[in-house]
Amino acid sequence: MHSIASRPSVQDEIGPRRPGAIYQNVDGRFEVLALVTDPAEAAQLLRRDSARWAVIVRDTLRPEVIPFAVGSVWTTSDYLIRPAKSAYAPAA
Repeated sequence: MHSIASRPSVQDEIGPRRPGAIYQNVDGRFEVLALVTDPAEAAQLLRRDSARWAVIVRDTLRPEVIPFAVGSVWTTSDYLIRPAKSAYAPAA
């Protein structure tokens, strides 16, 4: 059993998954469409009361699949293919 002091931070659990990022793991290749950090909204999306966050993704290998929410933590099995787009865009 983990104590609260040893619990990974939300940022550690999310890893580099931000809107625009593409990552791959054994389940597929996914583009991050949205990051939800409100625990109440994440719990509703994932149907899990303990959820602290959720990532809404689109499977890029199966485009017919509707985007869906995931709450799995980032691990060494996950591989970042494309970093997230920067929130800051300079004016042209």
